[in-house]
Amino acid sequence: MRSTTLNAQRALLPLIAFSTVATAFWRMPCQARSGLARIDPLVSPGTIGEHAHAIHGGSGFSESSDTAQLLSSECTSCEVSQDKSAYWTPAVYFKDAATGKFTLVDQVGGMLAYYLLFPNSGETTVEAFPKDFEMISGDTNQRNWSYPVPDVEKSLWSYTAPYNTQTFLRQAALGFNCLDYGKTPEPTLYRHSLPDKAYLDANCKDGVRFEIMFPSCWNGKDVTSKDKKSHVVFPDQVMTGNCPKDFPKRLPSILFETIWNTFEFAGKDGEFVIANGDTTGNGYHGDFVMGWDTAFLQKAVNQCTNPSGQISDCDLFDIQESSVYGNCNIAMPKELQSEDVLGPMPSLPGNVKVISGPGYAKGDSPGSSAAPAKTSEKPVEVVPATSAPVATYTPATTLPTGSQPTYGGIFAVKESSSASASVDVNIHALAMPTPSPSGTAAPPQSYYSTQYITNGNIVSEILLVEERVTVTASETSTQVNMVTHVQTNTVVAPPASVRRRAHMHRHQRVGR
Repeated sequence: MRSTTLNAQRALLPLIAFSTVATAFWRMPCQARSGLARIDPLVSPGTIGEHAHAIHGGSGFSESSDTAQLLSSECTSCEVSQDKSAYWTPAVYFKDAATGKFTLVDQVGGMLAYYLLFPNSGETTVEAFPKDFEMISGDTNQRNWSYPVPDVEKSLWSYTAPYNTQTFLRQAALGFNCLDYGKTPEPTLYRHSLPDKAYLDANCKDGVRFEIMFPSCWNGKDVTSKDKKSHVVFPDQVMTGNCPKDFPKRLPSILFETIWNTFEFAGKDGEFVIANGDTTGNGYHGDFVMGWDTAFLQKAVNQCTNPSGQISDCDLFDIQESSVYGNCNIAMPKELQSEDVLGPMPSLPGNVKVISGPGYAKGDSPGSSAAPAKTSEKPVEVVPATSAPVATYTPATTLPTGSQPTYGGIFAVKESSSASASVDVNIHALAMPTPSPSGTAAPPQSYYSTQYITNGNIVSEILLVEERVTVTASETSTQVNMVTHVQTNTVVAPPASVRRRAHMHRHQRVGR
């Protein structure tokens, strides 16, 4: 046994902190896909996209759709009929190690688009998206996370390098939430890389919730930009905080949540791959094109401020039945009508290469804008648009004051504690596993996440291991949730091949 005295403020470091709690927001349920296809009007306008996307929203979505085309949609796969916006993210596949084939992972409940209404400091209003507004969040070519795990305290970000840079904030806008509804939920945007399959099998029996936050600070003049990103930036705490002076307009803070049933493949040897060929999660991204009537959206932003977040609590919204939104599909381009995007198939749609990094993947994952290659050994049933099943989980109905958002259904309430009190924490050392008999291979280590940091010719591989440990605190009113111990093992090698392996053991501690 080892005993450590920790300052309570450090020991009780919150997993995620916000200077402002969203008391005004709504969640837009889009419980059915309107399409599953290689279509991306922002990256590949007028042609076939590089990789497959799960598409939600207005039926007017196409290779070249804009606000006008979306507003002319005959229907929307989201529950509010006035929302014809387009929301899309790359699909997720399982690659079977035995066959090498890819199979689409089931999407649970479509997706949720949160409209969080955070005004700038000293202001009380949020501005609606203008006509033809569009943006992308995330970088499809990113393949590593180069910052501490877990995140440093958010209150330090605005004046501490490199956390006060948009480069960091863009990566911190991703979250991969391990779901097990029988356990305390993880906060939103807590983990920024996708854990390996062994970890998911062991810990995430209800799947993984992919999360992505969009920038909400606008320059006030451009509805788009060449890269679909430069006209907007993140506030200094990603979701909350202050906007830079050059981007003074505060827009609704958009958060996408999509649950993928990774546990369906538990026990099968293989790996999960995002449709853009990314196994790390760091290349996850999302796209948004405005599809509301601007005046109506501004009215909703001003009036739909019930802290419940439920669309039913806003009289402005016309809420559709599932029989309506569940049968709303986009028109599939002729070139894609016979492309297999479900699997099993020998390659990802578009013949995208799997690139795990840690180097930047630009130029290595070509995709194809030509007619799709045959990806099935037998005739494929034509599925012009694939709808996801209606959600079977229910989002939270309230956002408690002082809570830490875990938006997908439950909120982790902050624990009261004294910021200056000292707490004696007894951490019981874990028993070392019994060595495997000679000739018998030990089971593979399950890694919470694997990340890389590049510094010149040195690449540091960060292996995160989650261990469950019991904690006894001398003050019974205090419960410690998390502490991180860092153990660094350095291997000395010739400069050209030096690689350091830093094993970070994350201790999930259970109070008793």
